[in-house]
Amino acid sequence: MKKGLLATIITVMTMMLFLVGCGSNGGNGDKASDMKIGMVTDAGTIDDKSFNQGTWEGILEVSEELGLEKKYLKPAGTLESDYMKEITNLYDADFKFIVTPGFKFETAIFAAQSQFEDAKFVLIDGTPHNGDFNPVVGENTVSIFFAEHEAGFLAGVATALELKDGEAGFIGGMEIPPVQKFNWGFQQGLAYANENLGTNVTMKADNVIYQGTFDDLAAGQQIAAQMFERGVDVIFAAAGGVGIGAINEAKTRVAGGDNVWIVGVDVDQYADGIYEGDKSVILTSATKQIDKAASDMVKAEKDGKFPGGDTLIFDAKNDGVGLPEENPNLSEDTTAKVKEIFELIKSGDVTVSGEQGDLIK
Repeated sequence: MKKGLLATIITVMTMMLFLVGCGSNGGNGDKASDMKIGMVTDAGTIDDKSFNQGTWEGILEVSEELGLEKKYLKPAGTLESDYMKEITNLYDADFKFIVTPGFKFETAIFAAQSQFEDAKFVLIDGTPHNGDFNPVVGENTVSIFFAEHEAGFLAGVATALELKDGEAGFIGGMEIPPVQKFNWGFQQGLAYANENLGTNVTMKADNVIYQGTFDDLAAGQQIAAQMFERGVDVIFAAAGGVGIGAINEAKTRVAGGDNVWIVGVDVDQYADGIYEGDKSVILTSATKQIDKAASDMVKAEKDGKFPGGDTLIFDAKNDGVGLPEENPNLSEDTTAKVKEIFELIKSGDVTVSGEQGDLIK
């Protein structure tokens, strides 16, 4: 009798332990703890002070918050085959939530989303296609875009208000839609301020240059030097590493007594422009909430709400673009006016065009 009772107790305890074990491995929350977040970098490095870094910082933040494993891989080149190699390497290592920043991933993600159907993909600033530019966003993929023209517009207004009078320039990396929209928005912002806020900051056609890459620092510095020599007071650099070259040129000139500025891009680049103490050549930055976009998608997957098959737009209405929270080189009056205009964009009372117009006079 005692042996039978003991056997029953052991059986019950074993079943309880089994059930507890099953419970600890089931459900959305625990399944999410097994998520492994991967990223493949675009052209440039993980600390490019721009697109790659912004994406990775979002992944770092959400991974720490949720206790997830994360990893990034840098491809040897920028061909579809280079990207697919690293996507496959991540997948084979059980990283089945993969974030890719940049339009160059479009054909690679098109292939990957059907090849790895049990993986999830986040494509930032691009949409999957088979080389024909016909979008095919798979059910396991989310395509994310930003309203760069709205961020550029706010930066243009802030620049005009702070300088009051002067000459502006623009240095872009590759001449692709996200970079173009920064340019077009910035010019619209300058024009809006000139027409409505009593400023006179202009931009000449020969001071709008697309360098053609995102990683040639020397070229960025050279182009910026030429613009400053032509009398440009402020350069909006939407060019990744090329923009870092422009920032370096501005720092050299300010240290030598010149009064020139840079408008940063994608993330708050104030720290990159520091040349003495806490003084920086970064007037402000036209920002995209790249980190938020990446982290939001991880959280959506964790909550079982991954918006697969959708194309999302981060704009002023959802606080997806704007200027940094703190802008030490902008006056209180400028900051207040820009915030006021930001609300007008949100409400639709001010509309910024995402297409090229007759902007350069």
